[in-house]
Amino acid sequence: MLRGAIAIFKRDFKKFLSNPFVLFLTLAMPIMYLLIFGNAIGGTITGIPIGVVQDTPYITDTPLYTQTVINLDQIHEPGKADTFRVIRYNDPQTAKNALEKGRLYGVVVFPPGISANDPVQLYLDSSEYTIPQLVKSGVIAAVAATGAAAPVNPINIYGTIEYLQFFGIGVIVLAIFSTTMFGGGIAMIRDREMGIIEGYLVTPVKRSSIILGTIGSGTVKAFFAGFIIFLVDIFVAGVIVRSAEDFFLVMLVIFITSIGVTSLVVSLASRFSNQQEYASTIAFMNLLLFMTSGVFYPIIGMPEWLRWITAINPEAYAIHALRSITLRNQGLDVIWLDLVAIGIFSIAMIILGILTYRRTLE
Repeated sequence: MLRGAIAIFKRDFKKFLSNPFVLFLTLAMPIMYLLIFGNAIGGTITGIPIGVVQDTPYITDTPLYTQTVINLDQIHEPGKADTFRVIRYNDPQTAKNALEKGRLYGVVVFPPGISANDPVQLYLDSSEYTIPQLVKSGVIAAVAATGAAAPVNPINIYGTIEYLQFFGIGVIVLAIFSTTMFGGGIAMIRDREMGIIEGYLVTPVKRSSIILGTIGSGTVKAFFAGFIIFLVDIFVAGVIVRSAEDFFLVMLVIFITSIGVTSLVVSLASRFSNQQEYASTIAFMNLLLFMTSGVFYPIIGMPEWLRWITAINPEAYAIHALRSITLRNQGLDVIWLDLVAIGIFSIAMIILGILTYRRTLE
């Protein structure tokens, strides 16, 4: 029995060593968890853009306004960049519009005078995680440091949003990726191992049709999974859909995201001939995309080199669009750039999938 166990051990271990690609990914994954996961979550948030403005009517800047702005500019952790990037506005409405468009995380409106009945108004983007509390505590501390007895009145413009709602939107994209990983990529590799792909090649079906059909099938599966998780978010996480227009916008984002993610996974799967190599690669890709998408922690809290990955990450655009619709009640005027980015990515991945699949078959 022992001799047989040793023989099986040797065979299996040699098989493991004979595949340097899988061996490399096995060793690289813990390192990537350290670098990606460690930097994507819990980093120091700096450079938070906030608007400051004097309430109208006013003639000159009040001492409260001037000194509070100076105090805000000086807030930072030891050895870190400034916590806030203070932007001055000429009128409150312009500043509030910038806040609603997502260009600011908070707006501080200073009253013409100082009294208990005329507080400093602090408007917060409450759809983000951690950042509203940082802005709130920073502004309160900056106002208190002036020595003026001016109260601060925080106003969450999107109401109170729980972390489960913030995180639940990201799970929609995770469901899309997971479904595509198993229902698209592995299915393609299994068909190749069973000789089904070779059977397609003796039919009049074009090679590009094979990849497009696989992407189409995977997209439907991914869309269905994303839709189910979206319903779970509504009934479990408390995500609110305010109108039929919002609902259809969410469906549009999920559909376009499903196309893009499925195209990416299928284009990767077309380069592999066995499931082990594919599974190792796709696990690495899932870690890279999901952790840098802002699903757990604000992107602004990531180091600069990690934000470059986020800039080309389709999942980041999808999550931003979904949060804009459901948590902020925003529409196409805000999410159009997200849709364009995901659309361009989807087209690029479809073309890449067709080209790589043809080369693989050749």
